[in-house]
Amino acid sequence: MEAITSFKRIEKKYLLTETQYEALLRKVGPHLTPDAYGRSTVLSLYLDTPDYRIIRSSIEAVDYKEKLRLRSYGTASAETRVFLELKKKFGGVVYKRREVMTLRQAEAYLRYGIRPCNSQIMNEIDWAMRLYGRPRPAMMIACEREAWFDEEHPDLRLTFDRNIRCRESDLSLSRGSAGIALLPKGCVLLEIKTAGAMPLWLANALDEENILPGSFSKYGTAYTRMLKEKNNTLSLIKGGMQHAVNL
Repeated sequence: MEAITSFKRIEKKYLLTETQYEALLRKVGPHLTPDAYGRSTVLSLYLDTPDYRIIRSSIEAVDYKEKLRLRSYGTASAETRVFLELKKKFGGVVYKRREVMTLRQAEAYLRYGIRPCNSQIMNEIDWAMRLYGRPRPAMMIACEREAWFDEEHPDLRLTFDRNIRCRESDLSLSRGSAGIALLPKGCVLLEIKTAGAMPLWLANALDEENILPGSFSKYGTAYTRMLKEKNNTLSLIKGGMQHAVNL
C-alpha cells in the first residue's frame, strides 16, 4: 500500500478513562474498521535545537505550531520504512507533510545532511531543518495505538493511545520503545482526525458519554516534565551546597 504523504485535517483530542473508552467503542464500533496499522507501537523521535526552540515556540504560540519528527511503527532496523514529518497547525487546521525512507537513509540525513530524495516534500522538510539550524533528536515518545477509520467517511480517523511514554536517551528508532509514563495508568488519549465536520453518530456518542475535547501535546508534556525535573535537581544541588556552607 502506497503511503499518504500529505494531510490537511482538523484534529481534536480527548482524555478518556478506560470506562469511557469501552462505552464509546461499543457505540461507534459498528461504524469503524481497523486501519492499515490496526494495533501497533508508535515511536516518534522529535527533533529540536539544543535550547529546545521548536517545542518552546509551540507551547508559547497561540495560532501557529510546528514540529519535526521521525516516526516508525514498531522498533525499526536499518531497512525499516520510517516517516520524516513536518507538522504544522494553523487556525485549528493541521497540515502534515512526510517523506518515506529507510531508517538508514533517515539517520544519514539527520547526521550528515544526505538527502534520500529530491521531492517537493523533501525540499519543504529540508527548508525547515535549515531554518532551525539542523535540529537533532531531542525526545522519544512512544505509545500503544489502536487506529480506526470509517469506510463511508474515509477522511475520518480515530486513534486511541495508551501507555504514552518518553525518554531523553537512546534517541534512535532502533533502540526500542521504553520510557517514563506521561499519563496515569488507565488513561486513554483519543484523537479524532477529519477533513471537516464529524459525523452525527460520532458527535452524539461523545455527548452521551460526556467526553469533551481538551488540549494535550505528547512532546510538550514530556518537555515540561523534563524541565521540572531538571529544575528540581538544580534546587536540590543548590540546597546541598548552601547546607555545606552553613556547616
